[in-house]
Order: sequence, then structure tokens, then C-alpha cells
Amino acid sequence: MTAYIDRLRAVNIGGTGKLPMTELTAMCEEIGFHKVKTYIASGNVLFTSDQPEMTVRAALESRVETYAGKPVGIFVRTAAEMDAVRAANPFSDQPGNRVVAIFLDAPPGPEALTGLRHQTTEMLKPEIREIYVYYADGQGASKLADMAAALNA
Repeated sequence: MTAYIDRLRAVNIGGTGKLPMTELTAMCEEIGFHKVKTYIASGNVLFTSDQPEMTVRAALESRVETYAGKPVGIFVRTAAEMDAVRAANPFSDQPGNRVVAIFLDAPPGPEALTGLRHQTTEMLKPEIREIYVYYADGQGASKLADMAAALNA
């Protein structure tokens, strides 16, 4: 069995996309995942499965879309991949509350960071299926725009 971590995008943020974690747990168990655990009201869920990543992702995307009535972005990583993401953090010497890893479905292309606007003190580093961002002045103060374009590159 492989240990997986799923991150549901835009769930339980700012009063939108409400999905109680008890419902998410039940969905995962209905799909056949084992040892299901959620983390606060974050849309993050840990579980084990003998299915490959793409099958796990497709099953959960389908089930959550049925519940929500619309597609919900889901990013799947194995526990080992998450350990590797943490270990590869190019900004590990910076305060942890100013660094994020933005998860992608596929490797970011060479143009992934082109077209960004209003970048000032933010530092960005694309990696395997992530883009690390260091917000030197804090994420709340950032005016960085067009990150969605970078993520879809």
C-alpha cells in the first residue's frame, strides 16, 4: 500500500467550497482508501491505497465533483514525494511562514514564470511539480499577480 496525501484546492477558504472533513473522510472510505485522516478544515487528506496515483486522483476528483457540483482541483503526492518536496525547499533558510510550495499537475515549463506582474521582493523557484515562493515581505503584503498564468504554463 502506498501512503498518499491529497490536497483539495480552494476548499473551505473564505466561506467558499464548503466540504466538512467528515464528508471528505466518508468519500475516501467509500472509494476504498484505507487509514483515512484529514487535517483540520483544510481539504488535506492522508490515506493509503494500492491504486496508482492517477487512479486515486481520478476517483477522488469524480467523487468530490459529484458532491460540490463543480470540478475541484486535487493534487496528489505520495508521502515520499512530500518528503522530497520538503527536502528540496530552496528557501529552507528563510522563515517558514514566508515560504510556500505551489503544487502543479505537471512539471512547470521553461515559460512558467514569464508574465508575472508586480513582483518585488518575492523569489520563485520552479522544481519537479512545484513552484516554491519566498515572500520576503509576507504573502499578505505581496502584489504578485498572474500566478494563475504561471501555474497553467
